[in-house]
This record gives sequence, C-alpha cells and structure tokens, in this order.
Amino acid sequence: MRRIFKKRERIPFKAQLPYMLLFLPFAVFFLVFTVIPVLSSIVLSLTDFNLVSINHFVGFNNYIRVFIEDEVFMIALRNTLVLAVITGPAGFILSFVLAWLLNDTRRDVRSVLTLVIYSPALAGNIYFIWQFVFAADSRGFLNDLLMKLGILSDPLSWLGDVKYNFIVVIIVTIWISFGTGFLSFAAGLKALDPSYYEAAAIDGLKNRWQELYYVTFPQMGPQLLFGAVQSIAGAFAVGSVNQALTGFPSTDYSTHTILLHILDHANNRYEMGYASAIAVILFGITILVWAIINKALKKFTA
Repeated sequence: MRRIFKKRERIPFKAQLPYMLLFLPFAVFFLVFTVIPVLSSIVLSLTDFNLVSINHFVGFNNYIRVFIEDEVFMIALRNTLVLAVITGPAGFILSFVLAWLLNDTRRDVRSVLTLVIYSPALAGNIYFIWQFVFAADSRGFLNDLLMKLGILSDPLSWLGDVKYNFIVVIIVTIWISFGTGFLSFAAGLKALDPSYYEAAAIDGLKNRWQELYYVTFPQMGPQLLFGAVQSIAGAFAVGSVNQALTGFPSTDYSTHTILLHILDHANNRYEMGYASAIAVILFGITILVWAIINKALKKFTA
C-alpha cells in the first residue's frame, strides 16, 4: 500500500510571523517557569546547597553519591522504570483505542462516555475510592467480596504487603492516565478528512487495520506525538498515587519512585543540591525516552 499523503511544504517566515507573535506569551511563560528552573537545578546539583549553609561547589559528587552510595535511589529507579514501561504504553494505547472505538458511536453516547472516561482526570483527590476498595480490613470492598466468595479466609493487606501494593499502584495509575491525551485523540479522530479514506479504498485498502495504519495515523501525527509526551510525563512523574495509597515511605520502599526520592531529600532532609542532582537525572531519562518515541513516530509526524 503506497502512502497517499504528500510531503508538507515549507511555510514562508512572513506567513508564520503572526502565529509566532501569538505564541510569544507562552514562550515567555515556558522560559520563566520551565527553562530557568531546569537550568537552576543543573547548577544547584553541582553544589551542597541545603537551605541553611552557604553553597559550596562539589562538582559531580552528588551524582557519584546517587549511583554509588544511594541504595534507595536504585530501588526508586527500578520502580520508576517498571512503572513507566507498563503504565506509559498502556495508558497511551488504551487512550487511543477507546477514542477510536468511541468515534463510531452516536454523538450523545460518545459525549457521555467521553466524560466518564475522562472523569478521573477531572477529579481531585480520588484516591480514597481505591483506599476503600483495597482496604486491609474485612470491610474493604475487595476483601469483603473475596471472603464472601470463599476465595479468602482472612483479609489481605493490599496496600501494605509488598506482594500486592505495586500491582495496585499500576492499576490505579493506568486508570487515571486517561487525561488530555485521550481528549486529543478523540478530537483528532473527529477532524479526519474522509476523502483520504475514499482514495485509500480505491488504491486497494482491504481492512480497518490497513485503514488505521495508512490513513488514520498519518493524519493524526500531532495528536499521537502530544499523547506520547503526555504519557511520558505522567509515567516518569508518578509519585502522588504511590504516596496516597501505600504511604511515604512505602513498606521496604516497594513503591518508592524517583519523584518521591526527590521530595524526600528536598522537603524532609533539605538536601537541595542532592535532590537537584536526582531531578536532573530524571529529566535526562525523560528526554532520552522522549527522543526514542519521537523517532518511532517520525513517519507519522514528518
């Protein structure tokens, strides 16, 4: 099946100028609240800043400490990577699949289901629902159900036992991952040009999978990239779910993540220089994964 989309033409600079002026306020906001803090973290990571004493330049000592001396960081790194590998792609794929399936439903049904799917992202502190579901006593919803069915004789500590709490965190993280990426997919699918599907059918399109790959994906390049960025950011910044469900720190650091490790050293120990080094490492990992995903989606975004 040959591609039916032409290469995008370059837009003259004068034509882009009005859009660049409209983009300027966001660019200033991004510079002040994102770029400058990132650069500040890089500088602080080379010091022993602790909010009390005067900064001293320590070079790469903080980074050496992270990888050589900090055993808890290695646990947090492993947990973060496992969560990212599972929840990131799962949230991305499920968001697109649900948006794709809803695209063929009636408008009123689609609106209601979209609201239901997106509702976890709209809610504030929704973790108490899962705390009730996975409560450790016999009144917890899951324990009560399993005991009534005769599967369990005694209640399990779903959030305290290292055998189960990480699985619970994965389930809840995927559940709340249907956010802005899902809405971008839903909007992108409604904006597709139907003439491309007619052209593809004439060109030899045989099934919906070919339709999805050769027609839908190329038209949704920006939405796919945006959804991937949202999934990456959410997967590597996970921490609030773990803290709310399994405590801080969790049992044997079983659900400890890099973000929680940063908060521990910054808020509890006031080791801002060391926390900045960990933050820079997390930032570097995120950028690396984003570059890999961007390259994988390049065929659809070029």
